[in-house]
Amino acid sequence: MCIRDSFKTNVNGVTFMPSPHSNVNQHHLQYFKFVGRIVAKALMDNHQLDAYFTRSFYKHILGQPLTYHDMEDIDPSYYKNLKWILENDVSPLELNFSYEDNTFDQHVIIDLIPNGRNILVTEENKQDYVREICYAKMAKDIKAQIEAFLDGFHELIPAHLIAIFDSKELELMISGLPDIDLQDLKDNTEYHNYSRDSAQVKWFWEVIETFDQQSKAAFLQFVTGTSKVPLEGFKALRGIGGVQRFSIHKAYDSNRLPTAHTCFNQLDLPEYPTKEVLMEKLVLSINEGREGFHGFR
Repeated sequence: MCIRDSFKTNVNGVTFMPSPHSNVNQHHLQYFKFVGRIVAKALMDNHQLDAYFTRSFYKHILGQPLTYHDMEDIDPSYYKNLKWILENDVSPLELNFSYEDNTFDQHVIIDLIPNGRNILVTEENKQDYVREICYAKMAKDIKAQIEAFLDGFHELIPAHLIAIFDSKELELMISGLPDIDLQDLKDNTEYHNYSRDSAQVKWFWEVIETFDQQSKAAFLQFVTGTSKVPLEGFKALRGIGGVQRFSIHKAYDSNRLPTAHTCFNQLDLPEYPTKEVLMEKLVLSINEGREGFHGFR
């Protein structure tokens, strides 16, 4: 087992997080401590690494709270299920405060809270359920691995020095600013209820072309969830269904900000009346989209 085997990829196969089953190797925590030192050393020496982590793992490095929205970066389908639970009546589902883990063909039920398998999820406690299941999958199940990584990382960079950044800034610091070929992105963009000749689409590309390298990277993070550019170019951009090209969908409420669906590499762009309004709204949306609401302990 190598260091890479101690990590698992998200559903899209693009970003990494510690594997909860890395303990099949008795030395796995030493590996994580070593990786923590390597990442910190690279940051100190301004050397970029060809490694991209999940949003939740960056937040662990920064000591920042997680939100259930961070699950979207790991497993978009599971995130959609959690979102549905929060927005709908859960009574017919007969959920309880436990979850199943299948490791090496062994089926195990794990309680989220004491006696959780015997406590039903209701309208009154469903927010607690979402909080507990996300905390388990993004933090509790990999607590030892995270702590070992941070032990190594903090040997070189104290926690208070790194805590001033946000998760997207940290990604760019670790992996560097991407070389974004806008023409390649244009050539591999799909349009829904717009065309490449629509005024809003033309304005959109004109606005993006005015961005500096860091702003382009922030835009890419906003619409895809990461600043990583596929080696084969944007024709190989991956989403929840495998290869999924960037797409721009028409949204009809021009009072709203543009929104992104990172699991689909999709931008919902309202039909703004002018290029100036489009620029203002897009920049605001990219900046506001850097963090979600804080909902974890």
